[in-house]
Amino acid sequence: MVAGRRLQPTKVFDTYWRFAAERQQVYQARLRGEPRPWTTDSIIASHRFTNCYRAADRVSQYLIREVIYSGSQDADEVLFRILLFRFFNRISTWRLLQSPFGDLTWAAFRLDRYAEVLSEAFSHGERIYSAAYIVPPPNLGAQRKHTNHLLLLQQMLRGGLRNKLQACCSMAQAFQVLRSYPGLGDFLAYQLLIDINYSTVINFDEMDFVVPGPGARDGLRKCFGLAARGIEADLIRYMSDAQEEHLNRLGLNFPGLNGRRLQLIDCQNLFCEVDKYARLAHPEITGCSGRTRIKQQFTPADEVLTSWFPPKWGINSPVSVTNAT
Repeated sequence: MVAGRRLQPTKVFDTYWRFAAERQQVYQARLRGEPRPWTTDSIIASHRFTNCYRAADRVSQYLIREVIYSGSQDADEVLFRILLFRFFNRISTWRLLQSPFGDLTWAAFRLDRYAEVLSEAFSHGERIYSAAYIVPPPNLGAQRKHTNHLLLLQQMLRGGLRNKLQACCSMAQAFQVLRSYPGLGDFLAYQLLIDINYSTVINFDEMDFVVPGPGARDGLRKCFGLAARGIEADLIRYMSDAQEEHLNRLGLNFPGLNGRRLQLIDCQNLFCEVDKYARLAHPEITGCSGRTRIKQQFTPADEVLTSWFPPKWGINSPVSVTNAT
């Protein structure tokens, strides 16, 4: 019984937990530097899935280590770096801007110069945005999408975003602050909120608030059917609250992230991933989008895999970096 509804989970509900356990085992095997194959699950072995914990993903790891906690910890500077990075959500774009400017700072920010560098790269066919998710451009009068995002960044910092966020008494209030800016819909505002909450600018519990994204709604539909409609956030909270019960029921080994349980954001993301996984594992069960295949194949990157998290979480181990190949 969730939110007053008696639900009848589909077979994808148990797949959610089995997928989470297996995906976490793959992550840990890679951290230990074990050679492939890391799993006997052919779907996980062949296709790209994010980690169970959002903060453990490659781009989030770069954000935490190289963007948030590298450089001045002044709140405006931290916000500037987070927003600049996530509006493009691409490590190569961050490095592209670092090349001429060195440290990327709000104090030295020149919108025209940043726009010029990005326009030059774009004119040469370079991708400056990630394909991970769409970051819609705000309509602020510029011709180029990237210039509009720089204008939005400038507007947010000049408009006192720091003070607005730090005056919030809850994660939900902080979400509404971000949601009020042009171009920031529910999904992107929530993702940015989680990123900012990795820093010391704000300090909310990740269990305070969740916003189900489109992919998560697909996964929820596959796990619970039409009864999930309208209570998606309640169901995500149920999954986090009941995780040990169902992992134990299925006899699954899931040690968490250095003892950290799956938080609301992680359970939300897992619904996105189980939606993709179920396209092949349970093709007879459909979600909202009607998608039937997984677009991205898994290709291991020849790079260092990091495992370092916001220090305020208290879960970092002395040795947290190993080879990912």
